[in-house]
Amino acid sequence: MQNADVGRGCDWLIRASLIRRKGCWEIRRYNGRHTCTIGTISQDHSKLDSDTVAEAIRLLVETDPSIKVKSIIAEVQSRFNYTISYRKAWLAKQKSVAIVFGDWEESYQALPWWLSVMVQKIPGSVVQIETRPLYNGNEEAQGVKILHRVFWSFNPCIRAFRHCKPLVQVDGTHLYGKYKGTLLVAVAQDGNQNIVPIAFALVEGETADAWHFFLRNLRTYVVRKDGVGMISDRHESIRAAVNRSGGDWQPPRAWWMFCIRHIGSNFLRAFKVPHLQKLIVNIGYSRTVEEYNINYKRLEERGEAYARWCDAIGLRHWVLAFDEGHRWGHMTTNLVECINSVLKGARNLPVLALVRATYYRLNELFTRKSAESHERKRAGFTYSAFAQQRIEASMQQAGNIVVHRFDRRNEVFEVREMTTGKVLVVDLARRTCDCGHFQVERIPCRHVIACCANQRLDWQLYVHDVYKMTEVRKVYRFEFTPLGDPETWPAYEGPTLVANPAQRRTSKGRPKLTRYLNEMDSRDMRGPRICRLCGAQGHSRSRCPQRAGPSGAGS
Repeated sequence: MQNADVGRGCDWLIRASLIRRKGCWEIRRYNGRHTCTIGTISQDHSKLDSDTVAEAIRLLVETDPSIKVKSIIAEVQSRFNYTISYRKAWLAKQKSVAIVFGDWEESYQALPWWLSVMVQKIPGSVVQIETRPLYNGNEEAQGVKILHRVFWSFNPCIRAFRHCKPLVQVDGTHLYGKYKGTLLVAVAQDGNQNIVPIAFALVEGETADAWHFFLRNLRTYVVRKDGVGMISDRHESIRAAVNRSGGDWQPPRAWWMFCIRHIGSNFLRAFKVPHLQKLIVNIGYSRTVEEYNINYKRLEERGEAYARWCDAIGLRHWVLAFDEGHRWGHMTTNLVECINSVLKGARNLPVLALVRATYYRLNELFTRKSAESHERKRAGFTYSAFAQQRIEASMQQAGNIVVHRFDRRNEVFEVREMTTGKVLVVDLARRTCDCGHFQVERIPCRHVIACCANQRLDWQLYVHDVYKMTEVRKVYRFEFTPLGDPETWPAYEGPTLVANPAQRRTSKGRPKLTRYLNEMDSRDMRGPRICRLCGAQGHSRSRCPQRAGPSGAGS
Protein backbone atom coordinates (compact mmCIF):
# COMPACT_ATOMS: atom_id res chain seq x y z
CA MET A 1 0.00 0.00 0.00
CA GLN A 2 1.32 3.49 -0.81
CA ASN A 3 0.25 7.12 -1.06
CA ALA A 4 -1.71 7.71 -4.28
CA ASP A 5 -1.23 11.51 -4.20
CA VAL A 6 2.46 11.27 -5.15
CA GLY A 7 3.01 13.40 -8.21
CA ARG A 8 -0.14 15.47 -7.56
CA GLY A 9 1.31 18.03 -5.15
CA CYS A 10 2.01 15.69 -2.23
CA ASP A 11 5.61 14.40 -1.72
CA TRP A 12 4.86 12.28 1.33
CA LEU A 13 5.38 8.60 0.71
CA ILE A 14 4.76 5.45 2.69
CA ARG A 15 4.78 1.87 1.47
CA ALA A 16 3.55 -1.08 3.52
CA SER A 17 3.21 -4.79 2.85
CA LEU A 18 1.05 -7.37 4.59
CA ILE A 19 3.04 -10.16 6.24
CA ARG A 20 0.41 -12.90 6.28
CA ARG A 21 2.34 -15.44 8.34
CA LYS A 22 2.80 -12.85 11.10
CA GLY A 23 -0.64 -11.30 10.67
CA CYS A 24 0.70 -7.74 10.56
CA TRP A 25 1.78 -4.96 8.21
CA GLU A 26 5.43 -4.00 7.64
CA ILE A 27 6.50 -0.49 6.65
CA ARG A 28 8.96 -0.85 3.74
CA ARG A 29 9.48 2.78 2.82
CA TYR A 30 8.77 6.05 4.63
CA ASN A 31 10.09 9.52 3.78
CA GLY A 32 9.12 11.48 6.87
CA ARG A 33 6.22 13.25 8.49
CA HIS A 34 3.14 14.01 6.38
CA THR A 35 2.63 17.82 6.21
CA CYS A 36 0.25 18.03 3.23
CA THR A 37 -3.05 19.84 3.82
CA ILE A 38 -4.91 17.05 2.01
CA GLY A 39 -5.54 15.12 5.22
CA THR A 40 -8.88 13.46 4.61
CA ILE A 41 -9.86 10.53 2.43
CA SER A 42 -13.34 10.92 0.96
CA GLN A 43 -13.57 8.07 -1.52
CA ASP A 44 -14.62 4.45 -1.16
CA HIS A 45 -12.23 1.60 -0.45
CA SER A 46 -12.42 -1.77 -2.16
CA LYS A 47 -11.34 -3.63 1.01
CA LEU A 48 -14.01 -1.90 3.09
CA ASP A 49 -16.73 -4.16 1.73
CA SER A 50 -20.36 -4.50 2.83
CA ASP A 51 -19.53 -7.45 5.12
CA THR A 52 -17.01 -5.37 7.04
CA VAL A 53 -19.41 -2.45 7.29
CA ALA A 54 -22.25 -4.78 8.38
CA GLU A 55 -20.21 -6.01 11.33
CA ALA A 56 -19.14 -2.46 12.20
CA ILE A 57 -22.72 -1.13 12.38
CA ARG A 58 -24.19 -4.20 14.10
CA LEU A 59 -24.87 -2.46 17.42
CA LEU A 60 -26.43 0.53 15.65
CA VAL A 61 -28.83 -1.68 13.69
CA GLU A 62 -29.71 -3.73 16.77
CA THR A 63 -30.60 -0.54 18.63
CA ASP A 64 -32.48 1.06 15.73
CA PRO A 65 -33.35 -1.15 12.71
CA SER A 66 -34.81 1.91 10.97
CA ILE A 67 -31.46 3.71 10.93
CA LYS A 68 -31.07 5.69 7.72
CA VAL A 69 -28.50 4.75 5.11
CA LYS A 70 -27.06 8.27 5.29
CA SER A 71 -26.44 7.74 9.00
CA ILE A 72 -24.55 4.54 8.21
CA ILE A 73 -22.39 6.40 5.68
CA ALA A 74 -21.64 9.05 8.30
CA GLU A 75 -20.77 6.39 10.90
CA VAL A 76 -18.33 4.67 8.53
CA GLN A 77 -16.79 8.03 7.63
CA SER A 78 -16.34 8.83 11.32
CA ARG A 79 -14.85 5.43 12.17
CA PHE A 80 -12.74 4.59 9.09
CA ASN A 81 -12.29 8.01 7.49
CA TYR A 82 -13.82 6.69 4.24
CA THR A 83 -17.06 7.70 2.53
CA ILE A 84 -18.66 4.52 1.20
CA SER A 85 -21.25 4.46 -1.57
CA TYR A 86 -24.98 4.44 -0.89
CA ARG A 87 -25.28 0.97 -2.40
CA LYS A 88 -22.60 -0.48 -0.14
CA ALA A 89 -24.18 1.11 2.95
CA TRP A 90 -27.63 -0.22 1.99
CA LEU A 91 -26.30 -3.74 1.42
CA ALA A 92 -24.40 -3.58 4.69
CA LYS A 93 -27.56 -2.63 6.54
CA GLN A 94 -29.48 -5.58 5.07
CA LYS A 95 -26.66 -7.96 6.02
CA SER A 96 -26.45 -6.51 9.52
CA VAL A 97 -30.22 -6.89 9.97
CA ALA A 98 -29.89 -10.52 8.88
CA ILE A 99 -27.09 -11.08 11.41
CA VAL A 100 -29.06 -9.58 14.30
CA PHE A 101 -32.65 -10.56 13.46
CA GLY A 102 -32.26 -13.61 11.27
CA ASP A 103 -31.74 -14.38 7.60
CA TRP A 104 -34.34 -12.88 5.26
CA GLU A 105 -35.07 -16.11 3.38
CA GLU A 106 -34.99 -18.35 6.46
CA SER A 107 -37.41 -15.95 8.14
CA TYR A 108 -40.13 -16.86 5.64
CA GLN A 109 -39.53 -20.57 6.25
CA ALA A 110 -39.75 -20.19 10.05
CA LEU A 111 -42.83 -17.94 10.04
CA PRO A 112 -45.58 -20.62 9.74
CA TRP A 113 -43.93 -22.69 12.48
CA TRP A 114 -43.84 -19.71 14.85
CA LEU A 115 -47.45 -18.78 14.06
CA SER A 116 -48.68 -22.34 14.60
CA VAL A 117 -46.96 -22.49 18.00
CA MET A 118 -48.37 -19.09 18.93
CA VAL A 119 -51.93 -20.27 18.21
CA GLN A 120 -51.33 -23.39 20.32
CA LYS A 121 -49.93 -21.38 23.24
CA ILE A 122 -52.61 -18.65 23.02
CA PRO A 123 -55.85 -20.42 22.03
CA GLY A 124 -58.34 -18.14 20.34
CA SER A 125 -55.70 -16.32 18.33
CA VAL A 126 -56.27 -16.18 14.57
CA VAL A 127 -53.86 -16.77 11.70
CA GLN A 128 -54.90 -16.84 8.05
CA ILE A 129 -52.27 -17.50 5.38
CA GLU A 130 -52.68 -17.29 1.61
CA THR A 131 -50.02 -18.87 -0.60
CA ARG A 132 -49.24 -19.18 -4.28
CA PRO A 133 -47.55 -22.04 -6.12
CA LEU A 134 -43.85 -21.84 -6.89
CA TYR A 135 -42.77 -22.96 -10.36
CA ASN A 136 -39.45 -24.33 -11.50
CA GLY A 137 -39.78 -23.60 -15.17
CA ASN A 138 -43.17 -25.02 -16.13
CA GLU A 139 -43.40 -27.45 -13.23
CA GLU A 140 -44.88 -26.65 -9.85
CA ALA A 141 -42.50 -27.19 -6.95
CA GLN A 142 -43.74 -29.79 -4.47
CA GLY A 143 -43.86 -28.90 -0.79
CA VAL A 144 -42.86 -25.27 -1.38
CA LYS A 145 -45.24 -22.30 -1.57
CA ILE A 146 -44.86 -18.56 -1.99
CA LEU A 147 -46.16 -16.54 0.96
CA HIS A 148 -48.71 -14.20 -0.56
CA ARG A 149 -50.59 -12.76 2.42
CA VAL A 150 -50.87 -13.43 6.14
CA PHE A 151 -53.40 -12.09 8.67
CA TRP A 152 -52.94 -12.47 12.42
CA SER A 153 -54.64 -11.31 15.61
CA PHE A 154 -53.81 -12.30 19.18
CA ASN A 155 -56.56 -13.57 21.46
CA PRO A 156 -56.01 -10.86 24.14
CA CYS A 157 -56.56 -8.24 21.42
CA ILE A 158 -59.70 -9.95 20.11
CA ARG A 159 -61.18 -10.06 23.62
CA ALA A 160 -60.03 -6.51 24.37
CA PHE A 161 -62.03 -5.06 21.49
CA ARG A 162 -65.27 -6.23 23.10
CA HIS A 163 -64.69 -3.64 25.86
CA CYS A 164 -63.35 -0.83 23.67
CA LYS A 165 -65.26 1.83 21.77
CA PRO A 166 -67.13 0.27 18.81
CA LEU A 167 -64.78 1.98 16.38
CA VAL A 168 -61.78 0.80 14.35
CA GLN A 169 -59.23 2.72 12.36
CA VAL A 170 -57.38 1.00 9.51
CA ASP A 171 -54.37 2.04 7.48
CA GLY A 172 -51.35 0.62 5.69
CA THR A 173 -47.64 1.30 5.92
CA HIS A 174 -44.82 0.22 3.61
CA LEU A 175 -42.10 -2.27 4.49
CA TYR A 176 -38.52 -1.12 3.98
CA GLY A 177 -36.52 -4.33 4.16
CA LYS A 178 -35.11 -6.62 1.52
CA TYR A 179 -38.61 -7.47 0.29
CA LYS A 180 -41.33 -5.00 -0.55
CA GLY A 181 -44.83 -5.23 0.86
CA THR A 182 -47.35 -3.45 3.06
CA LEU A 183 -48.30 -3.89 6.69
CA LEU A 184 -52.03 -3.32 7.27
CA VAL A 185 -53.07 -2.45 10.82
CA ALA A 186 -56.42 -2.09 12.62
CA VAL A 187 -56.56 -0.30 15.99
CA ALA A 188 -59.25 0.51 18.54
CA GLN A 189 -59.34 2.73 21.64
CA ASP A 190 -60.30 2.04 25.24
CA GLY A 191 -62.25 4.38 27.53
CA ASN A 192 -59.08 6.11 28.67
CA GLN A 193 -57.94 7.14 25.17
CA ASN A 194 -55.33 4.36 25.01
CA ILE A 195 -54.59 2.82 21.60
CA VAL A 196 -55.28 -0.92 21.32
CA PRO A 197 -53.98 -2.65 18.13
CA ILE A 198 -56.32 -5.52 17.30
CA ALA A 199 -55.20 -7.02 13.97
CA PHE A 200 -52.36 -7.05 11.44
CA ALA A 201 -51.74 -8.30 7.92
CA LEU A 202 -48.77 -8.54 5.59
CA VAL A 203 -49.84 -8.12 1.98
CA GLU A 204 -48.28 -7.39 -1.39
CA GLY A 205 -49.53 -3.79 -1.45
CA GLU A 206 -52.63 -1.66 -0.97
CA THR A 207 -54.62 -3.38 -3.67
CA ALA A 208 -58.36 -4.08 -3.66
CA ASP A 209 -57.72 -7.80 -3.19
CA ALA A 210 -55.33 -7.18 -0.30
CA TRP A 211 -57.77 -4.88 1.50
CA HIS A 212 -60.60 -7.34 0.91
CA PHE A 213 -58.47 -10.09 2.47
CA PHE A 214 -57.74 -7.92 5.51
CA LEU A 215 -61.24 -6.50 6.05
CA ARG A 216 -62.90 -9.89 5.53
CA ASN A 217 -60.76 -11.55 8.21
CA LEU A 218 -61.05 -8.54 10.50
CA ARG A 219 -64.85 -8.74 10.33
CA THR A 220 -64.98 -12.52 10.63
CA TYR A 221 -62.65 -13.02 13.59
CA VAL A 222 -62.18 -9.72 15.45
CA VAL A 223 -64.85 -7.05 14.84
CA ARG A 224 -67.85 -9.34 15.13
CA LYS A 225 -70.42 -7.01 16.71
CA ASP A 226 -72.72 -4.79 14.65
CA GLY A 227 -73.01 -1.02 14.82
CA VAL A 228 -69.28 -0.37 14.58
CA GLY A 229 -67.64 2.50 12.77
CA MET A 230 -64.54 2.27 10.57
CA ILE A 231 -62.31 5.22 9.71
CA SER A 232 -59.82 5.10 6.85
CA ASP A 233 -58.55 7.21 3.98
CA ARG A 234 -60.43 7.44 0.68
CA HIS A 235 -58.22 4.98 -1.18
CA GLU A 236 -60.08 3.41 -4.11
CA SER A 237 -58.83 -0.04 -3.13
CA ILE A 238 -60.57 0.29 0.26
CA ARG A 239 -63.75 1.44 -1.45
CA ALA A 240 -63.66 -1.60 -3.73
CA ALA A 241 -63.07 -3.91 -0.75
CA VAL A 242 -65.97 -2.38 1.19
CA ASN A 243 -68.27 -2.81 -1.81
CA ARG A 244 -67.21 -6.46 -2.09
CA SER A 245 -67.81 -7.14 1.60
CA GLY A 246 -71.46 -8.11 1.11
CA GLY A 247 -72.68 -5.50 3.57
CA ASP A 248 -70.22 -6.42 6.36
CA TRP A 249 -68.80 -2.87 6.36
CA GLN A 250 -71.95 -1.01 5.33
CA PRO A 251 -75.04 0.18 7.28
CA PRO A 252 -76.66 -1.08 9.40
CA ARG A 253 -73.84 -3.49 10.34
CA ALA A 254 -71.07 -0.90 10.09
CA TRP A 255 -70.44 2.70 9.08
CA TRP A 256 -67.46 3.54 6.88
CA MET A 257 -66.11 7.06 7.42
CA PHE A 258 -63.19 9.07 6.07
CA CYS A 259 -60.22 10.69 7.75
CA ILE A 260 -60.66 14.48 7.61
CA ARG A 261 -56.91 15.00 7.18
CA HIS A 262 -56.95 12.95 3.99
CA ILE A 263 -60.04 14.81 2.75
CA GLY A 264 -58.24 18.11 3.27
CA SER A 265 -55.26 16.76 1.34
CA ASN A 266 -57.52 15.49 -1.48
CA PHE A 267 -59.20 18.90 -1.71
CA LEU A 268 -55.86 20.68 -1.92
CA ARG A 269 -54.72 18.32 -4.68
CA ALA A 270 -57.94 18.89 -6.62
CA PHE A 271 -58.13 22.70 -6.43
CA LYS A 272 -54.71 24.05 -5.33
CA VAL A 273 -56.30 26.55 -2.93
CA PRO A 274 -54.43 26.26 0.40
CA HIS A 275 -56.41 29.10 2.01
CA LEU A 276 -59.62 27.02 1.82
CA GLN A 277 -58.20 23.79 3.25
CA LYS A 278 -58.85 24.95 6.82
CA LEU A 279 -62.49 25.67 5.95
CA ILE A 280 -62.89 22.13 4.60
CA VAL A 281 -61.55 20.75 7.88
CA ASN A 282 -63.92 23.00 9.85
CA ILE A 283 -66.87 21.67 7.85
CA GLY A 284 -65.88 18.13 8.78
CA TYR A 285 -65.58 19.04 12.46
CA SER A 286 -69.04 20.68 12.56
CA ARG A 287 -70.81 19.15 15.58
CA THR A 288 -74.27 20.50 14.78
CA VAL A 289 -76.31 20.96 11.62
CA GLU A 290 -76.41 24.73 12.18
CA GLU A 291 -72.62 24.90 12.40
CA TYR A 292 -72.33 22.81 9.24
CA ASN A 293 -74.72 25.07 7.32
CA ILE A 294 -72.73 28.16 8.28
CA ASN A 295 -69.39 26.68 7.21
CA TYR A 296 -70.85 25.14 4.05
CA LYS A 297 -72.34 28.48 2.99
CA ARG A 298 -68.97 30.16 3.46
CA LEU A 299 -67.40 27.57 1.15
CA GLU A 300 -70.18 27.86 -1.42
CA GLU A 301 -69.72 31.65 -1.57
CA ARG A 302 -66.09 31.11 -2.55
CA GLY A 303 -66.89 28.79 -5.42
CA GLU A 304 -69.70 26.51 -6.56
CA ALA A 305 -67.19 23.84 -7.67
CA TYR A 306 -65.81 23.54 -4.13
CA ALA A 307 -69.26 22.85 -2.69
CA ARG A 308 -70.11 20.31 -5.38
CA TRP A 309 -66.85 18.48 -4.66
CA CYS A 310 -67.83 18.18 -1.00
CA ASP A 311 -71.37 17.05 -1.90
CA ALA A 312 -69.96 14.12 -3.86
CA ILE A 313 -68.28 12.68 -0.72
CA GLY A 314 -71.48 12.10 1.23
CA LEU A 315 -72.24 13.86 4.51
CA ARG A 316 -72.25 10.81 6.77
CA HIS A 317 -68.77 9.85 5.55
CA TRP A 318 -66.97 12.95 6.79
CA VAL A 319 -69.11 15.48 8.71
CA LEU A 320 -69.34 14.94 12.46
CA ALA A 321 -72.90 16.27 12.70
CA PHE A 322 -74.22 13.55 10.35
CA ASP A 323 -72.30 10.46 11.50
CA GLU A 324 -75.00 9.45 14.04
CA GLY A 325 -72.36 9.25 16.73
CA HIS A 326 -70.38 6.41 15.16
CA ARG A 327 -67.14 8.41 15.10
CA TRP A 328 -67.03 8.98 18.87
CA GLY A 329 -65.38 12.30 18.05
CA HIS A 330 -62.50 10.77 16.06
CA MET A 331 -61.93 12.61 12.81
CA THR A 332 -58.57 11.23 11.67
CA THR A 333 -56.62 7.97 11.45
CA ASN A 334 -54.02 9.31 13.88
CA LEU A 335 -54.37 6.24 16.11
CA VAL A 336 -53.01 4.05 13.32
CA GLU A 337 -50.30 6.58 12.53
CA CYS A 338 -49.14 6.33 16.15
CA ILE A 339 -48.87 2.55 15.88
CA ASN A 340 -47.02 2.89 12.57
CA SER A 341 -44.45 5.10 14.31
CA VAL A 342 -44.09 2.53 17.11
CA LEU A 343 -43.52 -0.21 14.52
CA LYS A 344 -41.24 1.97 12.44
CA GLY A 345 -38.14 -0.01 13.33
CA ALA A 346 -39.91 -3.34 12.83
CA ARG A 347 -40.79 -2.43 9.24
CA ASN A 348 -37.10 -2.81 8.36
CA LEU A 349 -36.91 -6.37 9.72
CA PRO A 350 -37.35 -9.83 8.20
CA VAL A 351 -40.93 -11.05 8.20
CA LEU A 352 -40.67 -13.29 11.28
CA ALA A 353 -38.93 -10.58 13.32
CA LEU A 354 -41.70 -8.15 12.36
CA VAL A 355 -44.47 -10.52 13.48
CA ARG A 356 -42.60 -11.28 16.71
CA ALA A 357 -42.21 -7.55 17.32
CA THR A 358 -46.00 -7.12 17.31
CA TYR A 359 -46.29 -10.01 19.80
CA TYR A 360 -43.73 -8.71 22.31
CA ARG A 361 -44.68 -5.06 22.06
CA LEU A 362 -48.36 -5.83 22.57
CA ASN A 363 -47.48 -8.01 25.55
CA GLU A 364 -45.57 -5.07 27.03
CA LEU A 365 -48.51 -2.75 26.34
CA PHE A 366 -51.09 -5.05 27.94
CA THR A 367 -48.90 -5.71 30.99
CA ARG A 368 -48.29 -2.00 31.61
CA LYS A 369 -51.87 -0.85 31.02
CA SER A 370 -53.27 -3.65 33.17
CA ALA A 371 -51.11 -2.52 36.10
CA GLU A 372 -52.16 1.11 35.58
CA SER A 373 -55.88 0.27 35.47
CA HIS A 374 -55.65 -1.85 38.61
CA GLU A 375 -53.82 0.96 40.40
CA ARG A 376 -56.48 3.50 39.45
CA LYS A 377 -59.27 1.13 40.49
CA ARG A 378 -57.51 0.50 43.80
CA ALA A 379 -57.30 4.26 44.34
CA GLY A 380 -61.10 4.41 44.27
CA PHE A 381 -61.70 6.03 40.89
CA THR A 382 -64.96 5.08 39.18
CA TYR A 383 -64.15 6.47 35.74
CA SER A 384 -61.10 6.66 33.50
CA ALA A 385 -58.83 9.67 33.82
CA PHE A 386 -60.08 11.05 30.50
CA ALA A 387 -63.76 10.81 31.48
CA GLN A 388 -63.09 12.14 34.99
CA GLN A 389 -61.38 15.22 33.55
CA ARG A 390 -64.26 15.92 31.16
CA ILE A 391 -66.90 15.46 33.88
CA GLU A 392 -65.12 17.76 36.33
CA ALA A 393 -64.76 20.45 33.66
CA SER A 394 -68.49 20.19 32.85
CA MET A 395 -69.41 20.50 36.52
CA GLN A 396 -67.38 23.67 36.87
CA GLN A 397 -69.13 25.24 33.86
CA ALA A 398 -72.68 24.14 34.79
CA GLY A 399 -73.22 26.84 37.41
CA ASN A 400 -74.00 29.63 34.93
CA ILE A 401 -76.78 27.79 33.08
CA VAL A 402 -80.52 28.40 33.50
CA VAL A 403 -82.69 25.28 33.03
CA HIS A 404 -86.36 25.05 31.93
CA ARG A 405 -88.13 21.69 31.99
CA PHE A 406 -90.47 20.94 29.08
CA ASP A 407 -92.01 17.58 29.95
CA ARG A 408 -93.17 15.72 33.06
CA ARG A 409 -90.80 12.79 32.52
CA ASN A 410 -87.70 14.95 33.08
CA GLU A 411 -86.31 14.19 29.63
CA VAL A 412 -86.53 17.37 27.53
CA PHE A 413 -85.06 20.67 28.70
CA GLU A 414 -84.25 24.09 27.35
CA VAL A 415 -81.13 25.67 28.79
CA ARG A 416 -79.69 29.16 28.47
CA GLU A 417 -76.07 30.08 29.06
CA MET A 418 -76.01 33.26 31.13
CA THR A 419 -72.57 34.30 29.88
CA THR A 420 -73.35 34.05 26.16
CA GLY A 421 -77.16 34.08 26.10
CA LYS A 422 -77.11 30.99 23.89
CA VAL A 423 -80.22 28.75 24.09
CA LEU A 424 -79.95 24.98 23.58
CA VAL A 425 -82.20 21.92 23.85
CA VAL A 426 -81.21 18.84 25.89
CA ASP A 427 -82.99 15.52 25.33
CA LEU A 428 -81.93 13.01 27.97
CA ALA A 429 -84.04 10.20 26.50
CA ARG A 430 -82.30 10.46 23.13
CA ARG A 431 -79.02 11.45 24.83
CA THR A 432 -78.54 14.53 22.67
CA CYS A 433 -77.65 18.15 23.27
CA ASP A 434 -77.58 20.97 20.74
CA CYS A 435 -73.94 21.65 21.63
CA GLY A 436 -73.08 18.26 20.06
CA HIS A 437 -70.63 17.09 22.75
CA PHE A 438 -73.06 14.78 24.59
CA GLN A 439 -73.92 12.56 21.63
CA VAL A 440 -70.37 12.57 20.23
CA GLU A 441 -68.42 11.49 23.32
CA ARG A 442 -71.20 9.82 25.37
CA ILE A 443 -70.11 11.88 28.40
CA PRO A 444 -72.50 14.42 30.01
CA CYS A 445 -71.69 17.93 28.84
CA ARG A 446 -72.18 21.00 31.06
CA HIS A 447 -75.76 21.41 29.87
CA VAL A 448 -76.65 17.83 30.83
CA ILE A 449 -74.96 18.25 34.22
CA ALA A 450 -77.03 21.43 34.78
CA CYS A 451 -80.29 19.65 33.90
CA CYS A 452 -79.50 16.75 36.24
CA ALA A 453 -78.63 19.11 39.08
CA ASN A 454 -81.82 21.13 38.52
CA GLN A 455 -84.06 18.05 38.71
CA ARG A 456 -81.92 16.05 41.18
CA LEU A 457 -81.17 13.37 38.60
CA ASP A 458 -78.15 11.05 38.69
CA TRP A 459 -75.81 12.26 35.95
CA GLN A 460 -73.81 9.02 36.19
CA LEU A 461 -76.59 7.25 34.30
CA TYR A 462 -75.55 9.18 31.19
CA VAL A 463 -71.86 8.18 31.21
CA HIS A 464 -71.22 5.37 28.74
CA ASP A 465 -69.99 2.11 30.24
CA VAL A 466 -66.81 2.19 28.14
CA TYR A 467 -65.47 4.97 30.42
CA LYS A 468 -65.98 3.04 33.66
CA MET A 469 -62.88 1.58 35.27
CA THR A 470 -64.54 -1.82 35.53
CA GLU A 471 -64.76 -1.85 31.73
CA VAL A 472 -61.26 -0.42 31.16
CA ARG A 473 -59.80 -3.19 33.34
CA LYS A 474 -61.53 -5.79 31.17
CA VAL A 475 -59.69 -4.49 28.10
CA TYR A 476 -56.35 -5.69 29.51
CA ARG A 477 -57.66 -8.61 31.56
CA PHE A 478 -56.36 -11.30 29.19
CA GLU A 479 -52.63 -11.94 29.15
CA PHE A 480 -50.12 -13.10 26.59
CA THR A 481 -48.38 -16.45 27.11
CA PRO A 482 -44.60 -16.93 26.72
CA LEU A 483 -43.77 -19.26 23.85
CA GLY A 484 -40.74 -20.84 25.46
CA ASP A 485 -37.64 -22.41 23.92
CA PRO A 486 -38.05 -23.37 20.22
CA GLU A 487 -36.23 -26.60 21.06
CA THR A 488 -39.36 -27.70 22.93
CA TRP A 489 -41.83 -26.80 20.18
CA PRO A 490 -43.62 -29.52 18.23
CA ALA A 491 -42.38 -30.15 14.70
CA TYR A 492 -43.98 -28.10 11.95
CA GLU A 493 -46.05 -29.99 9.43
CA GLY A 494 -46.86 -28.06 6.31
CA PRO A 495 -45.37 -26.59 3.14
CA THR A 496 -42.17 -24.60 3.20
CA LEU A 497 -42.88 -20.92 2.62
CA VAL A 498 -40.59 -18.69 0.60
CA ALA A 499 -40.65 -15.01 -0.30
CA ASN A 500 -42.17 -13.82 -3.53
CA PRO A 501 -39.22 -13.19 -5.88
CA ALA A 502 -41.18 -10.38 -7.53
CA GLN A 503 -41.30 -8.56 -4.19
CA ARG A 504 -37.54 -8.48 -3.78
CA ARG A 505 -36.37 -4.91 -3.61
CA THR A 506 -33.95 -3.80 -6.30
CA SER A 507 -30.54 -3.14 -4.82
CA LYS A 508 -29.61 0.50 -4.54
CA GLY A 509 -26.90 1.76 -6.86
CA ARG A 510 -26.41 2.29 -10.55
CA PRO A 511 -29.51 1.15 -12.52
CA LYS A 512 -29.08 -1.94 -14.65
CA LEU A 513 -28.95 -1.56 -18.42
CA THR A 514 -32.42 -2.17 -19.84
CA ARG A 515 -32.06 -1.40 -23.55
CA TYR A 516 -31.25 -4.02 -26.18
CA LEU A 517 -27.58 -4.15 -27.17
CA ASN A 518 -26.51 -3.82 -30.81
CA GLU A 519 -23.37 -3.35 -32.81
CA MET A 520 -22.67 0.03 -31.27
CA ASP A 521 -22.17 -1.69 -27.91
CA SER A 522 -19.34 -3.89 -29.14
CA ARG A 523 -16.06 -3.12 -27.39
CA ASP A 524 -14.09 -4.10 -30.49
CA MET A 525 -15.81 -1.42 -32.56
CA ARG A 526 -15.42 1.31 -29.96
CA GLY A 527 -11.65 1.25 -29.84
CA PRO A 528 -9.43 1.14 -26.74
CA ARG A 529 -10.76 2.44 -23.39
CA ILE A 530 -9.45 5.88 -22.44
CA CYS A 531 -9.21 7.05 -18.82
CA ARG A 532 -10.99 10.35 -18.19
CA LEU A 533 -8.65 11.14 -15.29
CA CYS A 534 -5.15 10.77 -16.76
CA GLY A 535 -5.94 10.37 -20.47
CA ALA A 536 -4.06 7.08 -20.80
CA GLN A 537 -5.43 4.07 -22.67
CA GLY A 538 -6.27 0.64 -21.36
CA HIS A 539 -8.05 1.42 -18.12
CA SER A 540 -10.99 3.40 -16.73
CA ARG A 541 -11.15 6.21 -14.20
CA SER A 542 -12.07 3.81 -11.37
CA ARG A 543 -8.87 1.77 -11.99
CA CYS A 544 -6.58 4.70 -12.64
CA PRO A 545 -3.32 4.58 -10.63
CA GLN A 546 -3.48 8.39 -10.36
CA ARG A 547 -6.85 8.27 -8.59
CA ALA A 548 -6.72 9.92 -5.16
CA GLY A 549 -6.63 7.65 -2.13
CA PRO A 550 -5.48 4.16 -1.27
CA SER A 551 -8.27 2.50 -3.27
CA GLY A 552 -6.42 3.38 -6.47
CA ALA A 553 -2.97 2.60 -5.16
CA GLY A 554 -0.83 -0.40 -5.83
CA SER A 555 -0.28 -3.11 -3.25
